[in-house]
Amino acid sequence: MATDVNATIAALRREVCALHAELTRYGLVIWTAGNVSARVPGRDLMVIKPSGVSYDDLTPENMVVCDLHGRVVEGDLAPSSDTDAQAYVYRHLPEIGGVVHTHSTYATAWASRGEAIPCALTMMADEFGGEIPVGPFALIGDDSIGRGIVDTLTQSRSAAVLMRNHGVFTIGKDARSAVKAAVMCEDVARTVHIARQLGEPIAIDPAHVDSLYDRYQNVYGQR
Repeated sequence: MATDVNATIAALRREVCALHAELTRYGLVIWTAGNVSARVPGRDLMVIKPSGVSYDDLTPENMVVCDLHGRVVEGDLAPSSDTDAQAYVYRHLPEIGGVVHTHSTYATAWASRGEAIPCALTMMADEFGGEIPVGPFALIGDDSIGRGIVDTLTQSRSAAVLMRNHGVFTIGKDARSAVKAAVMCEDVARTVHIARQLGEPIAIDPAHVDSLYDRYQNVYGQR
């Protein structure tokens, strides 16, 4: 059994490391900011980026394994400063397998105004099931941000939350899904911002949002 767990952790280290390249590919992070984490299935453990390490220097071996209270279990480097927050998310949302944090420009601009992104695009209805909500301001370093994420997203279908004056946190069934949500969050934040330069975006009727969300989540793509 221990061998199986070790193999799972090794695979997640490779996956989490590789997914950080998607954050830079889509321009969602700069310097060493941002991170991806993944839950270890069947264990109270998570794999997360080390703190303050350049994206160019990330390797599967320097990903950090922590328990779901943020304590390092395996790894030589200090974990991300968001570890306690993300551990809180995993403890309180057991269906979640991945968490991503970015300071992507357009979405964070909405967060700086404390304003939710209105659901004015079918792609928003598809992916987020409505507006992208704003979570409360919280200081970095403990589980305060995690509390804000959970409190906000448990009242929403959205896989993304704009933490006020901070940035974006996204969740998913696995780390790749959370990365996808971060990419799409920035894309719709940019589009709705541009739309506002031309006039007030037209919100989609809630019944149509429900229909679009159901189709995308349950019918779209290969099954």
